[in-house]
Amino acid sequence: MALPWHLYLMAAIYIFAGVNHFRMPRLYIKMIPPSLPSPKTLNTLSGLAEIAFGILLCIPATSVYGAWGIIALLIAVFPANIYMYTNENAALGLPKWVRLIRLPLQLLFIYWAYRYT
Repeated sequence: MALPWHLYLMAAIYIFAGVNHFRMPRLYIKMIPPSLPSPKTLNTLSGLAEIAFGILLCIPATSVYGAWGIIALLIAVFPANIYMYTNENAALGLPKWVRLIRLPLQLLFIYWAYRYT
Protein backbone atom coordinates (compact mmCIF):
# COMPACT_ATOMS: atom_id res chain seq x y z
CA MET A 1 0.00 0.00 0.00
CA ALA A 2 1.45 3.36 -1.02
CA LEU A 3 1.37 6.16 1.50
CA PRO A 4 0.02 9.59 0.51
CA TRP A 5 2.56 12.26 -0.40
CA HIS A 6 1.42 14.53 2.46
CA LEU A 7 2.38 11.84 4.95
CA TYR A 8 5.91 11.92 3.53
CA LEU A 9 5.82 15.71 3.82
CA MET A 10 4.90 15.44 7.49
CA ALA A 11 7.65 12.87 8.02
CA ALA A 12 10.22 15.13 6.35
CA ILE A 13 9.20 18.07 8.53
CA TYR A 14 9.64 16.06 11.73
CA ILE A 15 12.88 14.42 10.63
CA PHE A 16 14.30 17.83 9.68
CA ALA A 17 13.15 19.33 12.98
CA GLY A 18 14.64 16.40 14.89
CA VAL A 19 18.00 16.79 13.16
CA ASN A 20 17.94 20.49 14.02
CA HIS A 21 17.85 19.58 17.72
CA PHE A 22 21.42 18.35 17.21
CA ARG A 23 22.55 21.02 14.75
CA MET A 24 21.34 23.94 16.90
CA PRO A 25 20.81 22.57 20.42
CA ARG A 26 21.05 25.95 22.17
CA LEU A 27 18.07 27.20 20.19
CA TYR A 28 15.88 24.36 21.42
CA ILE A 29 17.26 24.26 24.95
CA LYS A 30 16.38 27.94 25.30
CA MET A 31 12.69 27.06 24.74
CA ILE A 32 12.56 24.43 27.50
CA PRO A 33 10.93 25.80 30.67
CA PRO A 34 13.39 25.98 33.58
CA SER A 35 10.91 24.03 35.72
CA LEU A 36 11.68 20.91 33.66
CA PRO A 37 14.76 18.86 34.57
CA SER A 38 17.83 18.35 32.38
CA PRO A 39 17.16 20.55 29.34
CA LYS A 40 20.02 19.00 27.35
CA THR A 41 18.61 15.52 27.85
CA LEU A 42 15.08 16.66 27.00
CA ASN A 43 16.38 18.29 23.82
CA THR A 44 18.18 15.10 22.83
CA LEU A 45 15.16 12.90 23.59
CA SER A 46 12.71 15.13 21.73
CA GLY A 47 15.06 15.34 18.72
CA LEU A 48 15.46 11.56 18.63
CA ALA A 49 11.69 11.13 19.00
CA GLU A 50 10.98 13.47 16.08
CA ILE A 51 13.44 11.60 13.88
CA ALA A 52 12.14 8.18 14.93
CA PHE A 53 8.47 9.08 14.53
CA GLY A 54 9.21 10.70 11.17
CA ILE A 55 10.86 7.49 9.98
CA LEU A 56 7.96 5.40 11.30
CA LEU A 57 5.56 7.57 9.29
CA CYS A 58 7.36 6.52 6.08
CA ILE A 59 6.87 2.79 6.61
CA PRO A 60 3.34 1.56 5.83
CA ALA A 61 3.43 -1.08 8.59
CA THR A 62 4.42 1.49 11.25
CA SER A 63 2.92 4.77 10.02
CA VAL A 64 0.06 4.57 12.54
CA TYR A 65 2.55 4.25 15.40
CA GLY A 66 4.51 7.18 14.00
CA ALA A 67 1.36 9.30 13.86
CA TRP A 68 0.42 8.45 17.47
CA GLY A 69 3.99 9.22 18.51
CA ILE A 70 3.82 12.62 16.82
CA ILE A 71 0.56 13.36 18.64
CA ALA A 72 2.10 12.41 21.99
CA LEU A 73 5.20 14.46 21.24
CA LEU A 74 3.18 17.54 20.28
CA ILE A 75 1.28 17.30 23.56
CA ALA A 76 4.51 16.77 25.50
CA VAL A 77 6.25 19.82 24.04
CA PHE A 78 3.27 22.15 24.42
CA PRO A 79 4.63 23.57 27.71
CA ALA A 80 7.69 24.74 25.77
CA ASN A 81 5.42 26.61 23.36
CA ILE A 82 3.62 28.28 26.26
CA TYR A 83 6.97 29.15 27.86
CA MET A 84 8.17 30.58 24.56
CA TYR A 85 5.03 32.71 24.33
CA THR A 86 5.25 34.04 27.88
CA ASN A 87 9.03 34.51 28.21
CA GLU A 88 10.92 37.00 26.04
CA ASN A 89 14.23 35.19 26.69
CA ALA A 90 12.81 32.06 25.05
CA ALA A 91 11.13 33.97 22.20
CA LEU A 92 14.00 33.47 19.73
CA GLY A 93 13.38 37.00 18.47
CA LEU A 94 9.88 36.16 17.24
CA PRO A 95 7.16 38.75 17.76
CA LYS A 96 4.58 37.93 20.39
CA TRP A 97 1.77 37.54 17.78
CA VAL A 98 3.76 34.83 15.96
CA ARG A 99 4.36 33.02 19.23
CA LEU A 100 0.64 33.25 19.99
CA ILE A 101 -0.30 31.75 16.62
CA ARG A 102 2.02 28.80 17.32
CA LEU A 103 -0.22 27.70 20.21
CA PRO A 104 -3.40 26.86 18.23
CA LEU A 105 -1.24 25.59 15.35
CA GLN A 106 -0.34 22.70 17.63
CA LEU A 107 -3.97 21.58 17.40
CA LEU A 108 -3.79 21.69 13.62
CA PHE A 109 -0.59 19.59 13.67
CA ILE A 110 -2.23 17.12 16.05
CA TYR A 111 -5.20 16.86 13.70
CA TRP A 112 -2.88 16.36 10.73
CA ALA A 113 -1.16 13.47 12.50
CA TYR A 114 -4.48 12.06 13.73
CA ARG A 115 -5.62 11.64 10.12
CA TYR A 116 -3.05 8.83 9.81
CA THR A 117 -4.00 6.85 12.93
